[in-house]
Amino acid sequence: MGRKKELPILEKVRITDIGAEGNAIAKVDGQVVFVSMLIPGDVVDIRVRKKRRKYLEGTVVRFHEYSPDRIVPKCAHFGVCGGCKWQHLPYEKQLEYKEKQVIDSLTRIGKLELSGVRPILGSSEVFEYRNKLEFTFSDKRWLTREEMASDNDRVVEDALGFHIPGYFDKVLDIRQCHLQPEPSNSIRDAVRRYAHRKSLAFFNLRQQSGFLRNLIIRNTGSGRVMVIMVFFMDEKDRINGLMEYLRTEFPQITSLYYIVNTKKNDSLADQEPVLFSGDDHLLEEMGGLKFRIGPKSFYQTNTGQAQRLYMTAMEMAGLTGNEVVYDLYTGTGTIACYVAGKAKKVVGIEYVEEAVQDAVINSQINNIGNTEFYAGDIRLLLNEKFFEEKGKPDVIITDPPRSGMHGDVVDQILSANPARIVYISCNPSTQARDAGLMSEKYRVAAVQPVDMFPHTHHVENVVLLERKGSGETG
Repeated sequence: MGRKKELPILEKVRITDIGAEGNAIAKVDGQVVFVSMLIPGDVVDIRVRKKRRKYLEGTVVRFHEYSPDRIVPKCAHFGVCGGCKWQHLPYEKQLEYKEKQVIDSLTRIGKLELSGVRPILGSSEVFEYRNKLEFTFSDKRWLTREEMASDNDRVVEDALGFHIPGYFDKVLDIRQCHLQPEPSNSIRDAVRRYAHRKSLAFFNLRQQSGFLRNLIIRNTGSGRVMVIMVFFMDEKDRINGLMEYLRTEFPQITSLYYIVNTKKNDSLADQEPVLFSGDDHLLEEMGGLKFRIGPKSFYQTNTGQAQRLYMTAMEMAGLTGNEVVYDLYTGTGTIACYVAGKAKKVVGIEYVEEAVQDAVINSQINNIGNTEFYAGDIRLLLNEKFFEEKGKPDVIITDPPRSGMHGDVVDQILSANPARIVYISCNPSTQARDAGLMSEKYRVAAVQPVDMFPHTHHVENVVLLERKGSGETG
């Protein structure tokens, strides 16, 4: 059998751009090359790892020049942890590339004519901005390249941290994360120390064995903290020991839960959290409203930017108090509650039953009486009969998952024929696709990118689509 041909090394390649998924872009002999962890201005040698029909993928083997824009990352885990891949890029440059990504997606994918493009709304906090983090236990710690190359004897150690990108069973041990404020780091480190002291087994993701599985920490702007420990085995004495330790060691924890998850995957949607001590929920305040956050509730992870996002959506909706508003993919009803004060009625639709229950409670907490929430598949619920019973929408606000809206949902929106559609998306590519499908009847009237996740390539975007007049076409 012949030897596998080694792919070439491309020498002294200058990085010229950053793509939609955050990878750096270069061009060599007219062919596009994607490389991770680089920024425009870097000059490097690249080993080609994969040849695709239209592009190459590679990794850096040598630096010749560093970009003048490159800065020293704050985090010691940078380059290994997949959470903050843009920490070596100044924040103002991050915003430039995110804004460019939004415009490129809307024009290239959606083939849309844009007007009213606004400067991206940057985050006032670029570290410690997250209100939720989830850590994973593993009985085998991921070793860095430097550790692998060293001559020192390596002891297999466990890890409590984040998954390595592309490896479901590899976990990097995190000693300090700058994404969530204290006591997040202190709680994680204390759990690790307690586990070592009590010889509690960390989870083995391949063998599906061990005791400790996940640690989830949520916090509010007022300093209230929820901790959810996830165990693989229902061993009451050991569970109670760790939970009591957390309760006494951290009086800041106002809601302390645990879950026993014996499934092969980490999804908690079908799991029942057990309240060990404290309140059964957190209350977050935003824009004069209060929102109930349970152990499984969805809530935007950057609270400060979420408020700016919702204010943008409400402003674009152009409400006068006489409109019927549909809030599609309403989640726990945050947007619905936010706009209810300026609408005649808000109808929220959400697939997840538990989220709808939270939405109803959020309306009750805030004494909002003009919201209605319905659980079910939007693709099936949204039809002419529904419009007749609930009233046709004057305005639709839609905030779908990354995959965007199903084609049937797009068709039903077009059938409803609202005057305005406010489309919120965490994926400009699918947003552009969906907006393009509606471009015969709707024009882009405003575009507002919002940075919810500093130091990542992810960007949220709000697009206002206005119904075209009888004389407008295409």
